[in-house]
Amino acid sequence: MYRIGEEEVEEVRKVLLSGHLFRVGEGVEGHLHEVDRFEREWAQLIGTEYALCMAGGGTAALICGLVGMGIGPGDEVIVPGYTWMATATSVLAVGAIPVIAEVDETLALDPEDVRRKITPNTRAIIPVHMVGRPANMQALLEIAREHGLMVLEDCCQADGGSYRGKRLGSWGDAGAFSFNYFKIISCGEGGALTTSDRTLYERALVFHDGGAAFRPYAKELGIPVFVGIQLRADEVMGAILRVQLRRLDGILSDLRRIRKRFEQELSDAGLRIAPSNDPEGDCGVVVAFQFDSEAQARAFAGETGGWLPIDSGKHVYSNWEPLLQKRIMHHPDMNPFNHPRNQGLRTDYTPDMCPRTLDILQRTVFLSLHPDWSEEEVSRRIEVCRKAVKEAVAV
Repeated sequence: MYRIGEEEVEEVRKVLLSGHLFRVGEGVEGHLHEVDRFEREWAQLIGTEYALCMAGGGTAALICGLVGMGIGPGDEVIVPGYTWMATATSVLAVGAIPVIAEVDETLALDPEDVRRKITPNTRAIIPVHMVGRPANMQALLEIAREHGLMVLEDCCQADGGSYRGKRLGSWGDAGAFSFNYFKIISCGEGGALTTSDRTLYERALVFHDGGAAFRPYAKELGIPVFVGIQLRADEVMGAILRVQLRRLDGILSDLRRIRKRFEQELSDAGLRIAPSNDPEGDCGVVVAFQFDSEAQARAFAGETGGWLPIDSGKHVYSNWEPLLQKRIMHHPDMNPFNHPRNQGLRTDYTPDMCPRTLDILQRTVFLSLHPDWSEEEVSRRIEVCRKAVKEAVAV
């Protein structure tokens, strides 16, 4: 989260004084309907028919998206080897099996490796827009259409980003967002699912609300109500998010302006800018450089305060120990790896199964950016990079 202030405090105050913190409030006098309003505003921003705000963060949004797609035992879902572990574990949460694929130099899912990994059991692809950098949605959607696959965009690190002029989360069949404290906008925790598919939306809606059978909207559903879980957002979350949404485009504009300065002023200094699937749609969370070796990358990072994505640990598939060791759920009969319909699917995970991903991650350096840096601060940091590259290349 980059910016928060008195506006959020005032809106939360209104909710607290209203006495209505529960999001369900149809016909309740004095209810502010903050979550309902945020959902409409978020759907309008992203460019989809529906948005569903929920507790549980981006993980909950991914799970709800997969539920909405009807994914379950017997299905394989392709995910990248560079992402937060929840991208893969959300697949397990619905009883299906994640298949881990390579990323390319853009740090996003490699379309060619996706194509290689498709089998008759593949049902969906989850492209991830890591550190605000768009995946190659055109290529991935072409592959998905060719094979009849669903596409769930993981936009958890790219709130408000775009690809070819269209917001991320509106390209695939659904998009999952996170409003965790570490994201571009935040309410502490929380997430959202976007889609224009009515049936997908209804399944996700019912699943996320254990009381769906008793809600006014139940009579409008085109699907039978089933038993879900409780992931409802509350009115305090909605109030914060509505203010954060109004801040979003300003945050993105400043981040992008700063990123462009770094790239423009350093492109002739011997630094190789990591390729992007859409520089204009990139959120600007980081500026990404790539080197010929890990030693060069580490030398540069050490002088500039940058960081190597390989060091993130939790975002690199080789560190997803519970998944690699197949320790899923609290009871063996609920472990998808033990489900009869999943026998024969690809579950042979090894730490070295995506060597290209590991190589790219250890030769890439990210510099995290902040939208409130002054022009002087940006200039100072650019000069540090200019000096550091000379030493790094000499390694």
